[in-house]
Amino acid sequence: MDQDTGEHERDQPDAPADESVAIEFCGEWFRPVAGTTYAIGRDADLIIDTNPYLHRRLLAIDAEHGLWWLSNTGQSISVSLATPDGAYQAVLGPGARVPLVFPALVVMFTAGAFTYELTVHTDGSRFTVRDAFPRTVDEHVGTTTVGAVALTASQRLLLVAMCEPILRGGMVGSSQVPTSAAAAERLGWPLTTFNRKLDNVCDKLDREGVRGLRGGVGKLATNRRARLVEHAVLSRLVTAADLPLLDEAGAQKS
Repeated sequence: MDQDTGEHERDQPDAPADESVAIEFCGEWFRPVAGTTYAIGRDADLIIDTNPYLHRRLLAIDAEHGLWWLSNTGQSISVSLATPDGAYQAVLGPGARVPLVFPALVVMFTAGAFTYELTVHTDGSRFTVRDAFPRTVDEHVGTTTVGAVALTASQRLLLVAMCEPILRGGMVGSSQVPTSAAAAERLGWPLTTFNRKLDNVCDKLDREGVRGLRGGVGKLATNRRARLVEHAVLSRLVTAADLPLLDEAGAQKS
């Protein structure tokens, strides 16, 4: 691969004639062209931000073997992917790539203190998405179940507090993940209580197979807050409809 251009040789450079790709970011649309590599990053075709923690070229979109592909061309940042309904989810590590086979794919990644979101739309895609998981509430035990993951009321509230900037922004660009201290203050909890509940949520999701919340046996991942926020938003564990819970919590502490 040419490191300056990001282009490489292809046996079949063109995508099918009925397929095109468009990227939606911060209310603007960007359209890669088959036969070229479209780069996304700090210094690329699509400039996400000047954030020095963001790779110059983190993602690439190109056409090969009759498909459009999304590649992680960075060295240290993993990228979270999901369909808008959360039914399909994946983590794209450095050097990996996936075919763009869904009508829309939400892409989230974190660099430093900021989390970024964009959506890749593919016309003529090969797969369709189903309706989102229904949410059911068990009033007797105070848990919320989404798919196979059950959250207590306090665990759900913790996630809403951590995801608040993204949920209020409507996933339109970049958001800053709140620190544990800021989220604890938002909820009116002691920091020790917040950290204990954060440990419990990460442990629960780790047991369900969510990657990136632990750094190894008995160790917590250093960027677990960002990964937790990405998973909670993309899997629809929490949505903008949950934001009133924060006002209710604020009213109770006052």
